[in-house]
Amino acid sequence: MEILCEIITIGDEILIGQIVDTNSAWMAQELNKIGIKVKQITSVTDDRIHILNSLKEAESRVDIVLITGGLGPTKDDITKKTLSEYFNKELVLNEDVLNCIKNLFSKFGREINAVQVGQAMVLKDCIVMINDNGTAPGLGIEKENKLFVSMPGVPYEMKALMEKSVIPLLKEKYKTPTIIHRTILTQGLGESYIAERIKDWENQLPTHIKLAYLPSVGGVRLRLSAIGKDKNLLSKELKIQEEKLFPLIENVVFGYDSQTLEKVVLDILKIQNKKLAVAESCTGGYISHLITKVSGASNYFNGAIISYTNQVKINSLGVDNTDIANFSEVSEIVAKQMANGVREKLNSDYAIATTGYAGPDGGTVENPVGSVWIAIASKEKVISRKFQLGDNRERVIERASLNALMMLRKFMLE
Repeated sequence: MEILCEIITIGDEILIGQIVDTNSAWMAQELNKIGIKVKQITSVTDDRIHILNSLKEAESRVDIVLITGGLGPTKDDITKKTLSEYFNKELVLNEDVLNCIKNLFSKFGREINAVQVGQAMVLKDCIVMINDNGTAPGLGIEKENKLFVSMPGVPYEMKALMEKSVIPLLKEKYKTPTIIHRTILTQGLGESYIAERIKDWENQLPTHIKLAYLPSVGGVRLRLSAIGKDKNLLSKELKIQEEKLFPLIENVVFGYDSQTLEKVVLDILKIQNKKLAVAESCTGGYISHLITKVSGASNYFNGAIISYTNQVKINSLGVDNTDIANFSEVSEIVAKQMANGVREKLNSDYAIATTGYAGPDGGTVENPVGSVWIAIASKEKVISRKFQLGDNRERVIERASLNALMMLRKFMLE
């Protein structure tokens, strides 16, 4: 039987865009892992009537209601009082929560006041979940086979309560199916092109295995989800489907699950014991940013030259000014010279170079905005490719950077 959940986030700060609701996304991921389906995510204001109506609506359509926010000590935090009204349960002092709050404040050498004592008031007969990271406890309320859980909105407090108390409670209370996922990571081919290429394979998928397309600026993630009772059997079935899929898209697959393209590239450099250098013009250091996000990058990344102007290309990378004059700075010959120049200057085994028009200004008839030349160099050879990446500056920079890393990955594996 399918178990349905609704997540309700309470707080004006979400609705006015002051903060981004990352709690719901994280909670949905964790619920999915244990076979609970999120039917709806609702955000409501710090308003009593609005909260009451949301609770009533959620109760009518799901088995579980998870609530975050509005449990603080200030006057606008009204969730607990509203829950008391909704369930017709009085608030009572919980000594365990009170002691936890006292211990928390004692670490800072402070005494608690009446406001903090109020945080130890909980709904009578509810399931109390001690919050080791804050003053507001988690509260579980059961009503006619429905479960409501209220948690603080501070992300690290909510996550700790979910992991320590809520998830174990849900697994104990509900018999949920086993769900396992396998995500195939691709770069360089759009969603519709991938769909066309794999349509026959997709049509033969068993009904208990679903495919989701998760596109982004950088590529498309293909998530396979298998639902059933036997985890080992599901894993074997997913492996079989993955082996059928791979040959159809092999040229655009770079990794699986939580891997990133930059980490994959650095892993190859590590295996080969090689060094990388980068010359960036239109990408302005974004490739270097991606690489240096990975721990240990300094072992295989020698550095970069941000050759944003032609003078830097000429003086620092050895690009021929005559070639720039004859072919422009956005050209194959310049990209190749940049790659060779940075590889030699930074004494590296491989090099990436990018030059193009990120927009919104610039561009020519031959090379409109979004035109980017990427070159990859080793001591033995240099390859290059021209891309047309649209007219949005941020997306051009990101796409160019990821295309460059994908080109380097293929180049090194060859």
